[in-house]
Amino acid sequence: MHVVGAGLSGLACATALAGSGRDIILYEATDHAGGRCRSWHDALLDRVIDNGNHLILGANPECFAYLDRIGGRAGLITVDPVALPFLDLRDRRHWTLRPGNGPLPLWLADPARRVPDSGLLDYLAVLKLAFAGPDARVVDVLPEGSPLTDRLWKPLAVSILNTPHEAGSARLLWSVFRRTLLRGANACRPWIAGSGGLSAALVDPALAYLARFGARVQFGNRLKALERTADGLVSALDFGSDRIVLAARDKVVLAVPPEAAARLLPDLPVPDRFHAILNAHYRLESPVTLPGGLPLVGLVGGVAEWLFLRDDLISVTISAADALMDRDADDLLHLIWRDVAAATGLDPDHPAPGRIVKEKRATFAATPEQGHKRPRPQQSANLLLAGDWTDTGLPATIEGAVQSGHRAAAMAAQ
Repeated sequence: MHVVGAGLSGLACATALAGSGRDIILYEATDHAGGRCRSWHDALLDRVIDNGNHLILGANPECFAYLDRIGGRAGLITVDPVALPFLDLRDRRHWTLRPGNGPLPLWLADPARRVPDSGLLDYLAVLKLAFAGPDARVVDVLPEGSPLTDRLWKPLAVSILNTPHEAGSARLLWSVFRRTLLRGANACRPWIAGSGGLSAALVDPALAYLARFGARVQFGNRLKALERTADGLVSALDFGSDRIVLAARDKVVLAVPPEAAARLLPDLPVPDRFHAILNAHYRLESPVTLPGGLPLVGLVGGVAEWLFLRDDLISVTISAADALMDRDADDLLHLIWRDVAAATGLDPDHPAPGRIVKEKRATFAATPEQGHKRPRPQQSANLLLAGDWTDTGLPATIEGAVQSGHRAAAMAAQ
């Protein structure tokens, strides 16, 4: 079994197949695994940082199946009882969503658990997403202008889809909402990286798991071309300096980014528009407390969108951040720090030492148009695709990436 790409979809696929008696080879073009979900030690901050902050939710069964297989769950921390705090930087109003334990959203009857200036009936509008057509945008169903949209639906839509509210797919947003907000507290429970970062939970245990089962991982191996027969079967893998001829029972899983898949398979339709994610990490001089007293808080009305606190490291995520990508890193650190300071009470004019991490092509644009370009996993009898950009029914999330890897593994095992 040949798995090309050691991001989360490739790792999920390879670990699902390990132990099956098959010879598993995992190829990775770079010198590290994890793709866009990894950690490293930053010399400037002298701390382990992640390339981006990622939330795993209780309603992510594929992700937890992966974590439990490789033994990575201990690398995450959670919020108990479940709560999602928010702060509006414009008027300093803060609130905390505390979903109830059951699937019925009875908790919305309590004004203290709702967004300020929102009424109980306002929340029923979200059910319109369930009936949205394939070409409907979020803004078509949840129009701007109401306090609830401004303070909850729009911020959630942008962070979930990594796509502006006015362009994002209503169906993809509903695919997440119906699994989380409508299923109670356990489904909404946030899990975030612990002190070891994302790699300690999602990547390093997977590599150790593969090693235990004798799977081979080859870094620095970029696939140059797929040789295929007239009926679409892969006959050989061309890595430039090495050419691997496939045996009759061999199968290939391409778990690579969409642009790489399109290069290898020129006739394959793939998403071709992307949005950026900007992350900032600051090392603080002394501990702080975020609004709500939890290790995360959502911000409304500023540049920063989510703050995550891990010991003396505070990290910021800004989704759909295309307009910020060309700005100087120092300029960005000062700009984002003003929101951090407003949320924490720190001095806005004296930023802590920081590091900017830019992901210019973080995810495909989760628009209806791009959704039509997401390919199915099975391309031929011995060629499968995996990746959060394939047709998973979810936005580009960790859950979608892992789900695609598990799906490819199940098909490959047939």
